[in-house]
Amino acid sequence: MTTLSLLAGLALGPVVGLVATLAMDVVMARLPEGATAPKVAAGVLTDTPVDDAPERLATWVHYVAGAGSGLLFVGLVAATGRTLGVGTAVTVVAAGAVQLALMVGFFALVPLPRAPGLPRQRLGPIRRDWAVSAAAYVAVAAVVVAVATGI
Repeated sequence: MTTLSLLAGLALGPVVGLVATLAMDVVMARLPEGATAPKVAAGVLTDTPVDDAPERLATWVHYVAGAGSGLLFVGLVAATGRTLGVGTAVTVVAAGAVQLALMVGFFALVPLPRAPGLPRQRLGPIRRDWAVSAAAYVAVAAVVVAVATGI
């Protein structure tokens, strides 16, 4: 496994995040509540009911968070590789498990409970669709990082 310098990691992270977010968009479009997660964030930020949340803000939040999550993932891969001292595949899988838990846990515990205007019966399907979308994000991010660091 190639060790990334800080500068290389800072450059790679947002690229990984944006590529993974674009792949995530494909999955989100196929899920009943897939497009709701970005609207939840926009609704919380503007104190607007989720279904009325500003579309443009939802898009911006989605892509900025995606790029930032890419930075986090590259950092997790670097830290996991240094800590465990194992090959690329194991490192990326371990970091991916942590990333997925962080993405799903953060969404389910921070913005979703604060989202205005969501009936209780939608919370479970929104969580489920977010978990599926986040899994797609992590899978694509893992492949991109593995290829970039030499699997």
